[in-house]
Amino acid sequence: MQTIQDYITNHKQRFLNELIELLKIPSVSADPAFNQDVLNTADSVKNSLEKAGCDKVEICETPGYPIVYGEKIIDPNLPTVLVYGHYDVQPADPIDLWDSPPFEPVIKKTETHPDGAIFARGACDDKGQMYMHVKALEYMTKTGNLPCNVKFMIEGEEEVGSESLAWFVPRNKEKLANDVILISDTGMIANNIPSITTGLRGLSYVEVEVTGPNRDLHSGLYGGAVANPINVLTKMIASLHDENKHITIPGFYDKVEELSREERDEMAKAPFSLEDYKNALAIDAVYGEEGFSTNERNSIRPTLDVNGIWGGYTGEGAKTVIASKAYAKISMRLVPNQEWREITELFKNHFESIAPEGVSVKVTPHHGGQGYVTPIDNIAYQAASKAYEATFGVTPIPQRSGGSIPIVALFEEELKSKTILMGFGLNSDAIHSPNEHFGVWNYLKGIETIPYFYKYFTELSK
Repeated sequence: MQTIQDYITNHKQRFLNELIELLKIPSVSADPAFNQDVLNTADSVKNSLEKAGCDKVEICETPGYPIVYGEKIIDPNLPTVLVYGHYDVQPADPIDLWDSPPFEPVIKKTETHPDGAIFARGACDDKGQMYMHVKALEYMTKTGNLPCNVKFMIEGEEEVGSESLAWFVPRNKEKLANDVILISDTGMIANNIPSITTGLRGLSYVEVEVTGPNRDLHSGLYGGAVANPINVLTKMIASLHDENKHITIPGFYDKVEELSREERDEMAKAPFSLEDYKNALAIDAVYGEEGFSTNERNSIRPTLDVNGIWGGYTGEGAKTVIASKAYAKISMRLVPNQEWREITELFKNHFESIAPEGVSVKVTPHHGGQGYVTPIDNIAYQAASKAYEATFGVTPIPQRSGGSIPIVALFEEELKSKTILMGFGLNSDAIHSPNEHFGVWNYLKGIETIPYFYKYFTELSK
């Protein structure tokens, strides 16, 4: 295993060049205009897995975008690690807020990444982190250091709900059989404070539509006489939180897991500077549910946020109009025990019930998924911890994440496997935002650390 550092040093530029080429492909799964680009990215991932040493690689068709499956089976009696990742990316909008084009990757030094960071959509979420596993496999196969079997399942719909993956997994249980699932689609506290994500929030994502008059109206002739859908929508949304930032949907908190004071005190030991947090976001105050810290609000508590809102005239200049319709996209991050379909129904019933006379409301569910908590007393977590210790020199901190990877709960239900989340990104990497980036150091550190997981997991499985 000592040769991994030398291998990375010798191939560093190639590793970067290959990732940059992958990032150039705009694999935006949410927009049909990028359909061919998404398919081209699947082909690229397939080629990379073949070159890295997989004996079998195939593009598996689904009702939606394909899943790239690869495997390297060296001995059926040895443990099998199933690597999951995704090759699709978020839309790059708003384009004008990027300092460089989102699909023309550039490497620039930042305060957080003095060795440079790759700026591009998908750099951290998840092409960069997924590709670490491909290069780690390359190292292990080319140098004879692969200690167990490995399978890859790389999908193209994670950013739009993984519907095709939910279709694929139950139909391919034998193909996907494994002893542990390994994912890098999360982050860590800091480059000198590694952490392992042990919990993920669930998700319910909906779109709402408020309709008033049967056409757009002149605001002078009709203003004050008919309900304005935009005014109504904003008032309805505002009512979804009370003065303590508590979500007002009846039944919303009924199944929320309440952590003990001891568990919350353990979480509070993770290094965190509120001032640094505010400075990084250029805000003068934090905001959230009364009675909880910032780190608790974004990890162990459920939330409701408007992700987009529109209606009426938004072009240049003025147009005095009362819009016929107003729209919003709303996401709810959920904690373990909250069932996302049930929460979606609770939201729908409540939102429709608070609509005033003069408008009609339509709620369209988009996608969702369950939350997940992984135990820290199993051999897979121990192997991950030892891997970080080997390359970072310190023991990683277990940490719950505010993000969602809905398919993790599906994996446990269908494949009966635990998932280990070894993320190497940072909160400052701007995933889902303009100027997304991934540190060069982090990318290479992931490639260095992952083979140690295989080593220790195989040893601990004996």
